[in-house]
Amino acid sequence: MFSGFVKGIDLWGVNYKLIDYFNAWQIEFLIPFAMILSVLLSATEFIIGISLICNTLITIISYISFLYMIFFTTITIIILKTNPVSDCGCFGDAIILTNQETFIKNLILLIFALIILKYHKKYTSVKKTNKNAIINISTISLFLIIMGYSFQHLPIIDFRPFKTGTNIPQAMRLPQNAKKSIYKNTFVYKNLKTGKEKTFSEENYPWKDSLNWKFISMKSKLIQKGEEPKIENFNIMTKEGEDVKDYFLYDNKPTFFLIIKDIKTADFSESQKIKKLSEYAIKNSINFIALTSSSDEEIKKIKEKYNFAFDFFNTDQTVLKTMIRSNPGLILIKEGTIINKWSKNDIPGIKKITSIKKAS
Repeated sequence: MFSGFVKGIDLWGVNYKLIDYFNAWQIEFLIPFAMILSVLLSATEFIIGISLICNTLITIISYISFLYMIFFTTITIIILKTNPVSDCGCFGDAIILTNQETFIKNLILLIFALIILKYHKKYTSVKKTNKNAIINISTISLFLIIMGYSFQHLPIIDFRPFKTGTNIPQAMRLPQNAKKSIYKNTFVYKNLKTGKEKTFSEENYPWKDSLNWKFISMKSKLIQKGEEPKIENFNIMTKEGEDVKDYFLYDNKPTFFLIIKDIKTADFSESQKIKKLSEYAIKNSINFIALTSSSDEEIKKIKEKYNFAFDFFNTDQTVLKTMIRSNPGLILIKEGTIINKWSKNDIPGIKKITSIKKAS
């Protein structure tokens, strides 16, 4: 139920994860169906979960849950062996699991699904009552409403690094006491006298003895993964290749980031709102820039088509997808801290921005 909920409020995140899998497995023909599969996956998980809790249609649900776990445990075995994507996306961005942790989790759930399948008749209600069915249907209906709202706007709960209230510069740094990654290094040297190669550890490799040994190669194996910054690879690049993010992150004036993941697929139905807001911002000493991963040619076309006067900069597409799920989407920051976020369907008017400006 939890897995279905966190997926359901972030369908675009599930969509991106499925596309990663389809690309890794070279089944790109499924990419157009990624969003449909995201909806079905989220809804199925939630319905199975709430039905088990409410003990509704327990015979059917027990078989479905068991077959569901058989299927996905098999998938996780394949993922564990091939490692196409480092994070399974089972719980969206709420809980990040490695492929090994995912397999163990699914194995445990499969055991419970088997227990439910075997003993479900023992818990079938003798008395006919509509109470559980009403709770079940009401909860599913509420979930579908929340899922639809989150799809049209933004996730009602944001688990990503760029959530409202985050200070971007701080999130890009690690604390001084952060755990570092531990690697085991092995070195291959060739004996100049015998011509044979030998493997050494860090403790005994003959780096000083150049008369007898010649360095061939080094291999590093990750023993323990260390902590990583919450935000990585965030840059604001000019055409000339200069990173100007510090100018906007440390400016005491508010800054709007218009996030356009991909100009080709972006929905500019609210282009006039964007244009009016940008003009107001520029007149009132508020920074307004667009961040995109698209080419200079695509940027030029879109600026001419909608008469956008603000500047465009380049940012990594993966980072843009993490920043906001909407394409385009709007983020307001001040001194590096995210003040607010809006989807393409919620571009704020001048009055809204005026009140935010006064409050800040």
